[in-house]
Amino acid sequence: MKGIVTKSTGSWYTVYKENGTRVDCRLKGKFRIQGIKSTNPVAVGDHVIFEYEKGKETGVIHKIEDRKNYIIRKSVNLSKQTHIIAANIDVAFLVVTIDNPPTFPGFIDRFLATAEAYNIKSILLFNKLDSYTDSQLDKLAELDAVYTDIGYKCIPISATKNINIDKVKALMKDKTTMFSGHSGVGKSTLINAIEPSLNLKTSEISKQHKQGLHTTTFAEMFKLSFGGFIIDTPGIKGFGVVDFKPEQITDYFPEFFKLKSKCKFNNCMHINEPKCAIKQAVEEGEIAYSRYNSYLQMVEGDEEHYRTDIYS
Repeated sequence: MKGIVTKSTGSWYTVYKENGTRVDCRLKGKFRIQGIKSTNPVAVGDHVIFEYEKGKETGVIHKIEDRKNYIIRKSVNLSKQTHIIAANIDVAFLVVTIDNPPTFPGFIDRFLATAEAYNIKSILLFNKLDSYTDSQLDKLAELDAVYTDIGYKCIPISATKNINIDKVKALMKDKTTMFSGHSGVGKSTLINAIEPSLNLKTSEISKQHKQGLHTTTFAEMFKLSFGGFIIDTPGIKGFGVVDFKPEQITDYFPEFFKLKSKCKFNNCMHINEPKCAIKQAVEEGEIAYSRYNSYLQMVEGDEEHYRTDIYS
């Protein structure tokens, strides 16, 4: 039988069948996917083949069908471990907040670069639009301009005031979409605004630390009443990139990729080399300094300062 994995709790997987029924499944023995070393061999969004256990309502997964794509991150604290967040994604929405909690450019850029590397379309949602001061709105406009100029779609929204939620729903119709971001940016509140029947649990922000409390423990996929699926993911503090060779990172920054052929040297790393088109573009303001700074951190393998606020 075929189905889609809608929830993974580490040892058991909920599989959604085409007829709408759900089956709790486990893996058959040790499961390894060639070329991928991760803490979870089966991810939410995977298309799997399973069979029922004799005399039981539970099943056993025998095979994972080829993935169209997947998005993976490295644990910042456990640098040797990786985790596949979700698979077979049409659109990845990154929910960003300017404050309470702050989302810094380094985090955004790591997420976007990873999505580029795995061929996943990304859209930025700037949430909590109704709660910002004038200076915070200016910062939002600055970030919006940076990413819109690169070619990313950016939508300012308010999940609590229902601002631009219809625009988000239109982009989700009949697609498999994933929502990601820090804890506390309002993912669960946003999903409830999009599909109220889900009634996901939400929580308050810690005012002392400006961080959210985890309300989603595992990634989970839900069917949408207006067509398609939505994947809600646990809030993440850091987004450690996986298996990026330094010389490849330029390709995952679209505005860098467009210019790299104009550098004097074919193997230019855009750091110390002369006549570098990308460094020149940064100096002339054509490429945002925040993006170049993120690039340098990724090339240097800096996993500690992705949350640095370059605006402070």
